[in-house]
Amino acid sequence: MTPPNRRTVTPSVLAAMHHPLRRRLLDLIHINGPATASRLADATGELVGNISHHLKVLASAGVIVEAPELAKNRRERWWKLGDTSGYSWSIADAAGDPAAELVAATAEDANLAHHVGKVRQWFDMRYEFEEPWVRAAYATERWLTLTPDQLSELSERIEDLVRSYYENPAEGDDAHRVFFFAHAVPARP
Repeated sequence: MTPPNRRTVTPSVLAAMHHPLRRRLLDLIHINGPATASRLADATGELVGNISHHLKVLASAGVIVEAPELAKNRRERWWKLGDTSGYSWSIADAAGDPAAELVAATAEDANLAHHVGKVRQWFDMRYEFEEPWVRAAYATERWLTLTPDQLSELSERIEDLVRSYYENPAEGDDAHRVFFFAHAVPARP
């Protein structure tokens, strides 16, 4: 079952989204808003032609769309996020299709690497932040005993809480972007 306000994605969308550079481009567009290939090249240090290629892959998958209303002339191409309701996938959605299972499993692995990378990035840069930010950075873990229905309910409740912060961003000099992620999976000690 797909969580509310999320959309299930096809293997082609997963493959498009989980290339490391394309994931970074999506993060930049998400945080900074619509952008051109030139702006994204400046932000990433990549060549404009390489960025253009990856933007076309994302556009073909429907993850980003053109924003012609921002162009100052016919040559300028701006890109913005497509459907912003979020994505959800499970390897169970691909059951019986070996190629789709491989794409979903690879996407899960890339997603976890992305999450761990953001935490490692914080470890490297936390000394650039004031003490309140260092104290506020958060990690937790718990062993819970749940049914699948309870785990679904927990994820929906967490998603509702996170969405409320997403829809009402903080303002002021002490407000910073915070990368939030959570995983809840059956595991063994």
